[in-house]
Amino acid sequence: MRIKRGVNAVKKRRKIFRLAKGYFGCKSKNYRIARQAVMKSLQYAYVGRKRRKRDMRNLWIARINAGARVNGLSYSRFMHGLKVAGIDLNRKVLADLAVTDAAGFAALCEKAKAAL
Repeated sequence: MRIKRGVNAVKKRRKIFRLAKGYFGCKSKNYRIARQAVMKSLQYAYVGRKRRKRDMRNLWIARINAGARVNGLSYSRFMHGLKVAGIDLNRKVLADLAVTDAAGFAALCEKAKAAL
């Protein structure tokens, strides 16, 4: 009795087509091209997850810098002042303060200035 392996091949293809759903033209219809498109998109997704962390840090630094300059400090002097003052807040929290709570951020700027 022979063993038919059609089921496994269909499962393999179905997985690729499910990932390629929504792609334009042959990229969602033709198995070979869909497989290449899916492999490339998964590579982009992997790189994008690393890049998002980098981009968010850049955004936080830009927001902190804008808030610090309103209060008469540069970003680097502000961060150094916080470190000397012993205030250990990460950039994500500082950026959120700079955007939502200007008075609280101004108080931090004053403490950083005093520590310098």
